[in-house]
Amino acid sequence: MTRTAIIVGAGPNGLAAAARLAEHGVQVTIHEQGARVGGAARSADTLGPGTTVDLGAAAHPFGIGSPAFRHLGLEGHGLRWLHHRYPMAHPLDSGRSALLHPDLDSTAAELGVDAAAWRLLHRAVAGHPLESLRNATGPLLRIPPHPLLMAGFGARALWPADATAKLAFRSEAARALFAGSAAHSMLPLGHPFTAGFAVLFGGLGQSLGWPVAEGGTGAIIDALVRLLAAAGVEIHTDSRVRDLRELPASDAILLDLTPRQVLELEGTGIGGRYAAHLRRWKYGPGAFKVDYLLDGPIPWRDERTAHAGTVHVAGSLADVAAAERDVARGRVPERPFVMLAQPSAVDGSRAPGGQQVIWSYAHVPNGCAEPVGPAVDRQIERFAPGFRDRIIGRVETPPRALEDWNPNLVGGDIGGGSLRGTQQLLRPVPTLRPYHAGAPGLYICSSSTPPGGGVHGMAGWHAADAVLRDLGLKPLPTRRPARIPRPGGG
Repeated sequence: MTRTAIIVGAGPNGLAAAARLAEHGVQVTIHEQGARVGGAARSADTLGPGTTVDLGAAAHPFGIGSPAFRHLGLEGHGLRWLHHRYPMAHPLDSGRSALLHPDLDSTAAELGVDAAAWRLLHRAVAGHPLESLRNATGPLLRIPPHPLLMAGFGARALWPADATAKLAFRSEAARALFAGSAAHSMLPLGHPFTAGFAVLFGGLGQSLGWPVAEGGTGAIIDALVRLLAAAGVEIHTDSRVRDLRELPASDAILLDLTPRQVLELEGTGIGGRYAAHLRRWKYGPGAFKVDYLLDGPIPWRDERTAHAGTVHVAGSLADVAAAERDVARGRVPERPFVMLAQPSAVDGSRAPGGQQVIWSYAHVPNGCAEPVGPAVDRQIERFAPGFRDRIIGRVETPPRALEDWNPNLVGGDIGGGSLRGTQQLLRPVPTLRPYHAGAPGLYICSSSTPPGGGVHGMAGWHAADAVLRDLGLKPLPTRRPARIPRPGGG
């Protein structure tokens, strides 16, 4: 008997779940309310004809090493990763930038007095990036695939990033470089576990890199769609599901939705304690997005910064900590933490000849309605005098507009929910079965489940495995991928 599954929502997690289920002979149908699949992992010409702008994520340290994507072999379906000379840069007011090199030894050597401490913190992840990702991209309340490696990581990850940086490093360069990676948590740097984000993001950058997808992040989705088409998966766009009872009978329904959207559905059968937990779900800070079209590269004070894929525009450790603390208190920082990507430096398809597309967003309070765009301009100009003179086009997308475009981005929260408190460990409810959605045959596979946000497909992958086990279909082992070549220059 052929088993069937319906997936509501076609972000990277929904698509990855579909691929995993189809691999085991399950007949899968996907319903996506929008005109295009991909969720926040899409690209468009929002800066004008001939431009390619990533509407959500831009750089992909998790994507290139994702166990799901490696297993599926997306490179065989047209995906190509592009690497910059430096995975990341962090400009400082001194005029120099702290640089994350594509290998641990080069980064450490440039940090001088902090070389030994930098190596000590990052060597496990940098030396075993794929194994580290297998540990990090699943439920934390489980026996990890590589327990000894996880134990070593946990000893570094438990601490607040600001305290770790102050105790471990003596130079402002090392402290700022560490703080910038920690800020990906969108938590105050005094919060426990934020050091783990710094070690993981830094270690991945110094091994797998922080690449961009050639042709835009949408190319990842295009590869998944080609794979799904070959597997016979049906995808229906412009197909909003409001009541699950209107769907055909199936063995499983998977929801690539965050708790707010799940609760808005009719006919789920969810009630009691599970529904109460969903109603208490807290969303995290928002992103205020600003995309730029420039007539050339950003004129960074430190010219090497132009060769970095991702730039953390924030200043010192104290600056980063103050900005994230303000956001957590519901205030817009005067100098916000700005994450910036420069895809055009290695991908000429992103803009017409000589021009550059620059992607950026600032961390702001959830649902922020203040005009933050000028503050983003000032932050970049602070480290790149003359930046404003290079702007020939710009598009601002405040948090509410992000949510209007993708309802999963509630208040501009790009991570599917805050990582504060127990929500980092217990997503979306306190349970050892995080992908079961409180009713028979119903599952949740969005970034509100482990391992959280990011374009890696792993929430969908694990949810699909839960479905397969419940259907009595033993999940095939996730293939151990061949070693990924270390990134070269761009």
